[in-house]
Amino acid sequence: MAADRNRLRALLIERNANPTRAAAIDSEIWAAFGRRAAVLVLDMSGFTRLTSAHGIIHFLSMVHQMEAAATPAVACNGGWVIKQQADNLFALFETSAAALEAALDILRAFAAINVIAPAERAIYGCIGIGFGDLLVIDNEDLYGGEINLASKLGEDFAGVMEILLTPAARAELAGQRQFTERIYNVDGRQIRAFALER
Repeated sequence: MAADRNRLRALLIERNANPTRAAAIDSEIWAAFGRRAAVLVLDMSGFTRLTSAHGIIHFLSMVHQMEAAATPAVACNGGWVIKQQADNLFALFETSAAALEAALDILRAFAAINVIAPAERAIYGCIGIGFGDLLVIDNEDLYGGEINLASKLGEDFAGVMEILLTPAARAELAGQRQFTERIYNVDGRQIRAFALER
């Protein structure tokens, strides 16, 4: 699979060396790696509090437990985990509906764990979902505007056990669920999001 990453690197080197061919190289990159899909970004809550109280190894064991709970929920909804970085999990789906169902299943799995887990082992998450054109490299990495927005929503704006969608992900659902629109101000610009009503 590293062949894809090497090919992308070669194309980017060629693009930098030949600015007049940028548009053609961009088209080649999108043809090779582009995919229209939904992306789910899960961020665990409580990193600072838990590591301060119990240490990093305690939290790392909880990250492992999060991944063990989230991965089946992703797979059962037709998605696959692209990567897991620190306390974040990134998954890809064909549709926003599938990503949303996976998000709900993940939060249900966390809630079930929390019924029996002691307070210091309770798992909570915040989820952002985007939909649009993405570059998928080696089924291990993602690039694109919607991944950036979904990450921002999941990591910075979603409340504990909350799911936020980008406008594109919300539009792709075609009225299947009820949402509350939110506006966030970041660096002088507005970011719209839609919070799932549950």
